[in-house]
Amino acid sequence: MCRSPCCVSPQEANQTLHTERPDLPECFQLSVLSWLPCVYLWAVCPIYLFYLKKNHRGYIMMSIMNRFKTVFGLLLWIVCWTDLFYTFHELRQGHTQPPIYFVTPLVLGMTMVRYEMLTTVCPNSLLCVCLFVFFTFQNEVTDKLRFTTFYLYFGLAVCELILCCFNEKPPLFSNVVTDPNLCPETTAGFLSTLTFWWFTSLAIKGYKTPLENKDLWSLNQRDSSKVMVPKLLQEWEKELAKAKSEENLSSQAAYSKPPPSTTKNIGGGGGESSPEEVEVLLSNQKAASRQPSFLRALIKTFGPYFLIGSAYKLLQDVITFVNPQLLRMLISFTKQKGAPDWWGYSLAFLMFFTAVLQTLILHRHFQYCFVTGMNIRTAVIGAIYRKALVITNAAKRSSTVGEVVNLMSVDAQRFMDLTTFLNLLWSAPLQIMLALYFLWQNLGPSVLAGLAVMIMLIPFNAVIAMKTRAYQVEQMQYKDSRIKLMNEILNGIKVLKLYAWENSFKEKVLAIRQKELNVLRKTAYLGALSTMAWTSAPFLVALTTFAVYVTVDENNILDAERAFVSLSLFNILRFPLNMLPQVISSLVQASVSLKRIQRFLSHDELDPSSVDRNNTATEFSVTVVNGKFTWAKEDPPVLHNINVMVPQGSLLAVVGHVGCGKSSLISALLGEVEKLEGEVSTRGSVAYVPQQAWIQNATLRDNILFGKPYNEPKYCCVLEACALTPDLEVLPGGDMTEIGEKGINLSGGQRQRVSLARALYSDTDIYLLDDPLSAVDAHVAKHIFDNLIGPEGVLKGKTRILVTHGISFLPQVDNIMVMVEGRVSEMGSYQELLKQNGAFAEFLRNYALEDIVEEEEELIEEEELFPEDALSNLTDIVDNEPVINKAKRNFRRQISIISVDGENPKGRSVRRHGCSQRIHSDQQEKKAPHEMQKLIQAETAETGRVKTKVFLEYAKAVGLLLSVFICFLYGCQSAAAIGGNIWLSQWTNDALTNQTQENVHMRVGVYASLGLAQGILVLICSFTLAMGNIGAARKLHFNLLTNKFHTPQSFFDTTPLGRIINRFSKDIYIIDEALPSTVLMFLATFFASLSNMIVIVSSTPIFAVVIAPLAFVYIFVQRFYVATSRQLKRLESVSRSPIYSHFSETVTGSSVIRAYGRHSAFVVMSDMKVDENQKSYYPGIVSNRWLGVRIEFIGNCIVLFAALFAVTGKDNLNPGLVGLSVSYALQVTMSLNWMVRMTSDLESNIVAVERVKEYSETKTEAPWEVEDKKPPPEWPTEGNVEFHDYSVRYREGLDLVLKNLTLSVKGGEKIGIVGRTGAGKSSMTLCLFRLLEAAAGEITIDGVKISELGLHDLRSRLTIIPQEPVLFSGSLKMNLDPFEKYSDEEVWRALQQSHLHKFVSNQPAKLDLECSEGGENLSVGQRQLVCLARALLRKTRILILDEATAAVDLETDDLIQSTIRTQFEDCTVFTIAHRLNTIMDYTRVLVLDKGQIAEFDTPTNLLSQRGVFYGMAKDAGLTQ
Repeated sequence: MCRSPCCVSPQEANQTLHTERPDLPECFQLSVLSWLPCVYLWAVCPIYLFYLKKNHRGYIMMSIMNRFKTVFGLLLWIVCWTDLFYTFHELRQGHTQPPIYFVTPLVLGMTMVRYEMLTTVCPNSLLCVCLFVFFTFQNEVTDKLRFTTFYLYFGLAVCELILCCFNEKPPLFSNVVTDPNLCPETTAGFLSTLTFWWFTSLAIKGYKTPLENKDLWSLNQRDSSKVMVPKLLQEWEKELAKAKSEENLSSQAAYSKPPPSTTKNIGGGGGESSPEEVEVLLSNQKAASRQPSFLRALIKTFGPYFLIGSAYKLLQDVITFVNPQLLRMLISFTKQKGAPDWWGYSLAFLMFFTAVLQTLILHRHFQYCFVTGMNIRTAVIGAIYRKALVITNAAKRSSTVGEVVNLMSVDAQRFMDLTTFLNLLWSAPLQIMLALYFLWQNLGPSVLAGLAVMIMLIPFNAVIAMKTRAYQVEQMQYKDSRIKLMNEILNGIKVLKLYAWENSFKEKVLAIRQKELNVLRKTAYLGALSTMAWTSAPFLVALTTFAVYVTVDENNILDAERAFVSLSLFNILRFPLNMLPQVISSLVQASVSLKRIQRFLSHDELDPSSVDRNNTATEFSVTVVNGKFTWAKEDPPVLHNINVMVPQGSLLAVVGHVGCGKSSLISALLGEVEKLEGEVSTRGSVAYVPQQAWIQNATLRDNILFGKPYNEPKYCCVLEACALTPDLEVLPGGDMTEIGEKGINLSGGQRQRVSLARALYSDTDIYLLDDPLSAVDAHVAKHIFDNLIGPEGVLKGKTRILVTHGISFLPQVDNIMVMVEGRVSEMGSYQELLKQNGAFAEFLRNYALEDIVEEEEELIEEEELFPEDALSNLTDIVDNEPVINKAKRNFRRQISIISVDGENPKGRSVRRHGCSQRIHSDQQEKKAPHEMQKLIQAETAETGRVKTKVFLEYAKAVGLLLSVFICFLYGCQSAAAIGGNIWLSQWTNDALTNQTQENVHMRVGVYASLGLAQGILVLICSFTLAMGNIGAARKLHFNLLTNKFHTPQSFFDTTPLGRIINRFSKDIYIIDEALPSTVLMFLATFFASLSNMIVIVSSTPIFAVVIAPLAFVYIFVQRFYVATSRQLKRLESVSRSPIYSHFSETVTGSSVIRAYGRHSAFVVMSDMKVDENQKSYYPGIVSNRWLGVRIEFIGNCIVLFAALFAVTGKDNLNPGLVGLSVSYALQVTMSLNWMVRMTSDLESNIVAVERVKEYSETKTEAPWEVEDKKPPPEWPTEGNVEFHDYSVRYREGLDLVLKNLTLSVKGGEKIGIVGRTGAGKSSMTLCLFRLLEAAAGEITIDGVKISELGLHDLRSRLTIIPQEPVLFSGSLKMNLDPFEKYSDEEVWRALQQSHLHKFVSNQPAKLDLECSEGGENLSVGQRQLVCLARALLRKTRILILDEATAAVDLETDDLIQSTIRTQFEDCTVFTIAHRLNTIMDYTRVLVLDKGQIAEFDTPTNLLSQRGVFYGMAKDAGLTQ
């Protein structure tokens, strides 16, 4: 085609290669070089058109740049056609040109049209690449016109190339992103994207000032939860559906009920227990047969994007092998004396270019992998969160909060770590095959010897990996149980302090920790072995290969070319060989995580259809027909044969003993329990008030609004009805006060009232109230009943179901339902039940009749009802019971006149006005929102460099001498490695002097011994390092744990538990597992980089000149990177805690969230928190890529200079040294890159040490025991308690809660403490235990100042039955007696006296009955009785009861009271009472108000004084 004048002839080859001025033949230029880009463009054209069709981008913006591009494109096109027409012109003139002159311009011209179309659509990387090729290879042309057109063409192509590197404005009508803080990546041009230049602005900002959250870019839309989670869930739903259909096909059994939507188990049908069991068995068999695969869902969701990354990896693998070939040419070039210099230089530059190309491609690949990993984490967390909101109670039991948080943190993280290496599964074998192919070419069959060594190492590594995996699983279990225990300890820390039980629990944690460390130690030994294996592997392979090569055949001469090319290939081999075991173990870990997540996501969900929520057929609001319910399918039913019809707008009271199924009934109406038979329907929306109020960590107002819009008048009425107005005056920020986790800074009563306020504000049709009145004082309960729940309350006309223990309210309800052991024993109005004369009437006669009689007479003294100052403007203005039902009317006949008179004008009007005006004015003036105080301080992220002190602290924890010794060992190991390679270089030089044969044995022997020395040193290094690290981990955890047990209660009140748990889980995990490997890698890479430099400088000393500027750039880039990356890591870890805090909060309140239908709002909140976290994680990934490109560029420069100096000094360098220096330079990129990475990893991981240290050094409370102040063993003998001018505050800077109390109590007295919520009742008891330390004054017990005693000495001699019964998971015996001080007989006696004997002896496990997390498997009342049993076991001279009987029914309450009267007869008893009738027979009553003593005298005296106590007694109906 080129025909003769320009055929490629040998002479032309010489013209290209063997001349001082190389040139390419014209034919080659015109054919290959011109056609390549054209072929490329035409090939990618269809793909590109398809892409454009898919992504409709709108119309083009004709910007200036676009116009320029179009003009240049047009000119290029004209130039091509000019060439073609010129050729035709020549033809006319009679100059015939070869066909190539026609073909090439034609091809180019048509391609230019194509190109023109592409440019106008969208500038893009494709064009960049091809334009680069277009203009690179054009050359001089002889005749003038072609000469001109060539340079024109060349110039225009260059301009187009430059223009193509910049990005265009977005097209018209495209959906423009209006985000003010948009990530620049979306608008970055081609080059900027390739080199991650767009990130530079953030790096500079981060270097100047520590980054803050506001500096971060918004998350790209495609990475957000909103996009990612639905994608994954959609695939997972498909998987579940597929599994379900296969399951149905495989089983021919007929079931009575279709399975609920996303479960793999089949719902229990009806009937007797036996078919149910059969069914469960059947379903288990099937579950085994085909489970929905979460892996498949992941692959379908994220596979396609990930594959793009894999394509880049393939390219990079191929390019990796170009450099060893170039090295071979370079060494042979140095041997040839007459070779032209330009050839050497071009080899040097080629090496440089391939290295740069490799860098750019590799980092694109990493970017894809990391983004996939990030997306997987987002999607997995989202899926787990959504699932946690809908799983059944049975499922909740098998996955505790701690475990699920672990799924979110650790397991989701594992997927993220795996995606980065996943491509190595196919890439590593590919690299190994290619390397072996080139080695075979180089050394022939002797490579097989090296291969054999590799193959022998594989099972060795595999065994280690298997073992490590087994240990890993074991360690995860220990870690889970340790975190679970810590979670419980922190939740119940107050109780532990009150009981002085810290030591017992500390021992339990340390026992688990010890097992965990033992496993870690074994893992570390294995780790050391595998480190040795992978350090020695390439060396052993090289040794065996070279040894075999030189001994097999005497003609085999090991020269520099062979040796160093082989070495560089072995070095390439080293990476896949090292990484394969790691990838496999990472894969194994991820598969464990996959199973855990899959198991969780396959849990049964609550059946939304179990309650028919839109039933409009009947006039009943709530109906249950033949209901039979159970908490879990495998458990016995808790409710049998329930039939209830609640008419629209009526009030139904549910009463019964502790544990008879009242709360279960409410749960059944909410659809929270499994329905075995029957029908449940509700009509209209539902509000739910649980027995234990669930409070979010948000402001008080947000807790009440619960997502509803703020409506001021309505809001004020709600506060008023729930008696919250006075509390707002006490709270530091009014209703904008932030409430701590679990409502920690509210009293029990306040929490319950906030929960009621939330229900009232939600304004629904049906109200399910699970014993809301037990946690509040009697007069407040009355206020709430009258103003809110009762027949004249705000809720009249709504359907209300009230579980209650308060008898005084029963006459005013429409219907009463009595439950006994899970069945409805009787139901009807108050009168009907009295007439029936059943169990209920009997019960009432014992308790209530006298109450009712007394209550009626309270109305006579209307005036005295409002003593203005009686209890600091109480809102419990008693709304003199409106005249209600017949029973009462009969009693009231004689006083009816007064009643009617007194009632309306006063009580009613006060409430109505109070609602709208009073609160209002007060609040606005007193608490302007700007005063809003934060209880929970934001978690601080340290800023700036990690202080050297932290590294020193860690070194100290490892041991200073040991640390120095470890560094010394690493130095020796590097020396051995360098020695080996220098020896090899000497050995290859034997080839030049023909002394190869005589020294073979010596050469091989020394080489081998140096290598073995290196291996053994590595082993010792790793061992000592591992031991040091484990020692450090033990010390750090121990200090943290000890400090947390010694931390005062106020710390736990102001610090979210998530934050403390984060220290114990994430940070300790880093110190246990991540930090040791980081330290190991850091030391290894540091010494490797050092030895590389030493070798290069010693072989080509001139290289030292370049080191200084390169080192400067290196340090410069590294400082930028580390400053930014460290801060990003910190921001990321700070934004991580809220995800888990919010999650555990959600799980505890899931029933409330579902009841109010706030499911989707909480999902959105969780997604926002995850996105907030990824917002700081994403720049972190990019910062690594940014750094990688820049550092590797420096490494590539080192390669360039090493090669250039080898070329310039080729006359006085022997090939051995050239090989040595360049092959080391090729390694340097890797080690420099890893070194910065490790420096930064070390800095970010050492942050964990910093965080753990921070919490190990918080202020501690007084010592537990003070040796010289130990009280006598039988102290207190009398039980006299005296307060002298005592004041106390919760924390520094807050107001006093008790002010100057002075009182003295004789041993054996029974003191009742009463007062409004927030008057300081509970604080007073906390002071006796010194949970609060005095601000002034002191308390003495039997003449001993308690402030001088050790805390345990004091606390173990007092007994408390706390307000909230806290149980820990473990046996019942452990909950009663953690130190095992008492015999079983004593424990049984305590149970007998606390009326739990019957319940416990009915349990198969007796005292070993397992209590679940938080005692969930006992009812609240039973938990309270367990606390009573604890008190009976300890039996000290002073007993404190903190509202202990709030959650039990009257009968049990009576039993408890009588137990206390008999068992603690001679003890001093302080009771904080809600039910005044319990303290009417006490020696004295102390009335507190606003932290001061209002009254203190015997009950009879107080009643006769007609003061505050009298008012309260009257409210409770205990006096006239």
